[in-house]
Amino acid sequence: MADVIGPGTCEHREHTDVLRFTLNLAHPVHQVWPALATPVGLRGWLAVAEPLEPRLGGAVTLRWQLGLPGGHAHALDPRPDTRAGLGAGAVSEGTVTAWDLEHVAEYTVGAQGRIRFHLAPAGATNGTVLRFTNEVATLGWAERLSRLAGWHEHLEYLVDFLGGRRPDWSARTLERYRELYAAYEAPGGRQS
Repeated sequence: MADVIGPGTCEHREHTDVLRFTLNLAHPVHQVWPALATPVGLRGWLAVAEPLEPRLGGAVTLRWQLGLPGGHAHALDPRPDTRAGLGAGAVSEGTVTAWDLEHVAEYTVGAQGRIRFHLAPAGATNGTVLRFTNEVATLGWAERLSRLAGWHEHLEYLVDFLGGRRPDWSARTLERYRELYAAYEAPGGRQS
């Protein structure tokens, strides 16, 4: 899947961190768009989106199925209470802050900040280049790594969903998240 999802990066700005991923998807834009910009699509890999008013200024509420991306900041901590309130069912309310049909869907939701999906045709392959951005209030080092790992894992679920495979949320463990976290944490790891 490394050829589909490039390593995530984190750019630190004065008061914000900007996480970025680029995905080279085999599916055309008209097939990718619904997964990012409709309640049915988002439910298939990320969150229940109710409501989702598909227009600039529209309301959006995301109820996370797996847990907040980066909500496992303390997943390696053995104490059971360190993940309280960060799991599946957490709710983020906000607004659609950019909307350009089949090109840009952007949601600004609570503590998750600005979540942006920018789609472009991938030229001769008939695929899609998806540029994902999450701009969020400045994070600590562990939370940055956690968000990178969490978003990476969610984007893997997107790739699976586009390939016709739906995640089994009930069977999910922290193993893949921990692998990704360690990869981002390692010197010279995934992040730039």
